[in-house]
Amino acid sequence: MVEWSDSERKTIVSVWGQINIDEIGPQSLARMLIVYPWTQRYFGTFGNLFNAAAILGNPKVAEHGKTVLGALDKGVKNLDNIKGTYSKLSLLHCEKLNVDPDNFRLLADCLTIVIATKFGSAFNPEVQATWQKFLSVVVSALSSRYF
Repeated sequence: MVEWSDSERKTIVSVWGQINIDEIGPQSLARMLIVYPWTQRYFGTFGNLFNAAAILGNPKVAEHGKTVLGALDKGVKNLDNIKGTYSKLSLLHCEKLNVDPDNFRLLADCLTIVIATKFGSAFNPEVQATWQKFLSVVVSALSSRYF
């Protein structure tokens, strides 16, 4: 179990409160699919993912990006039980979808890059450190059924 300081809790909630799920979600997932093209193998039903323009314009990518960030909202609201919050989602990705758990880390990294680009200097090193701590706990929870 991770310990959160009051400052970390406030920072996580503050960053999350500034995120537009409809914008940041699609951008983050699209970035992962473009930068790490081998991750596309899990999205075979999404249609055209042949190049960056196709990925960025793909409505299924956009919708799933929103879904992913919607699920992240649950972690923000349950900071004291992130592992339990994502237990069923971890099981789904492990046993049914057979997703490589390293993809969770790749997506978290892409999400951090998109947020840093959007927030600019407000996403300073201290804020980034706290945000990445939060995402690493989420990634660990999502990967928990694999080990």
